[in-house]
Amino acid sequence: MDFNELWTLVIEVWETSAFGLNVGQILTALGIFLIFWILRSLFSRTVLHYLHRFVDKTDNPWDDEVLEAIRDPLSFLPVILGLFLALDYLNLEGVYLQGANNLIQSFIAFAIFWALFRAVTPVGRVLQKMEKYFTEALLDWTVKGVKSLFVFLGAATILELWGIQVGPLLAGLGLFGVAVALGAQDLFKNLIAGLLIILEHRFERGDWILVDGVVEGTVENINFRSTTVRRFDKAPVFVPNAKLSDSAVTNFTAMTHRRIYWMIGIDYRASVDQLRQIRDGIEAYVLGNQDFAHPPEVSTFVRIDRFSDSSIDIMLYCFTKTTNWGEWLRIKEDLTYTIKDIVEGAGTGFAFPSQSIYVESLPEGSDIPEIYTPPRKQEALAPSGTPG
Repeated sequence: MDFNELWTLVIEVWETSAFGLNVGQILTALGIFLIFWILRSLFSRTVLHYLHRFVDKTDNPWDDEVLEAIRDPLSFLPVILGLFLALDYLNLEGVYLQGANNLIQSFIAFAIFWALFRAVTPVGRVLQKMEKYFTEALLDWTVKGVKSLFVFLGAATILELWGIQVGPLLAGLGLFGVAVALGAQDLFKNLIAGLLIILEHRFERGDWILVDGVVEGTVENINFRSTTVRRFDKAPVFVPNAKLSDSAVTNFTAMTHRRIYWMIGIDYRASVDQLRQIRDGIEAYVLGNQDFAHPPEVSTFVRIDRFSDSSIDIMLYCFTKTTNWGEWLRIKEDLTYTIKDIVEGAGTGFAFPSQSIYVESLPEGSDIPEIYTPPRKQEALAPSGTPG
């Protein structure tokens, strides 16, 4: 076998037909497609550059965010163009041409719905300004729902392009869906409960909540099935939405003020004037301090309340303007220092639990003089037996 015979074999293989195409045509089409695949990054940067120049003329920041979100779908356009030119070069006919057209249309549908899917997030940020209608959690659910809708519509469109009817397919899945629904009652219950939590504005992301016997902490995320609550020891707790919907939830973040409610025990040896001085001093401090909310906005009481077992109790009932826990602790600390100064300045002190012991007899050997006891009559006789 000489070289000419080898070359003849190469030519025969090169011209071997597959699907009505020879190897040369297939490799050329692949080359066209790869060139456009390589150029996709350059194309997306160039197109985005001109689009950015256009949107920079507007004052709205959201169009810049939308443009940045659809960067990847835009970079997919050269791939579609390369696929179209490669298939057009092959001059397909009949069923192959129909398949090529379906493939190109599927890629176009994929790019469109991919861009819509990516654009939902920046558009959702625009809705954040409509706080009256969209809370953060409701907006999060809306964005997830719209994204899921675009995924479904995109998949349905591609299936329809390939001749697969989505309607009968969904109908055929009906019985299966009923069976799944019966087995997933808890899932739908939690889903509805989560929606009610959001619509009722029970709490939002970042709120400090307490559910007796369940959890106390900061809400991190409200999902379709459960809510993530971060405890103060930083451990996450995943609570089913149904439990939060059916239980009493205390939302500390929604407080308008924070309360201070104390019973201050004063020594029983304090006089009436001293009690009045203490009461008036505490009241003057609370009403004159801008850290505290004042009547009629809130109720404020400083009153002599009761006689306890070991003290005369003064009730202090007031509210701070801040609801921040750390700031509230600082205000309480300053109030503690002030009350101590007021009590000591009045010349009295604080009471503490005590017990009084009344002693009726003392042991022998004590330094305290013994109590004198007169002798009885027979003990008073003289030793000689004669009367004294």
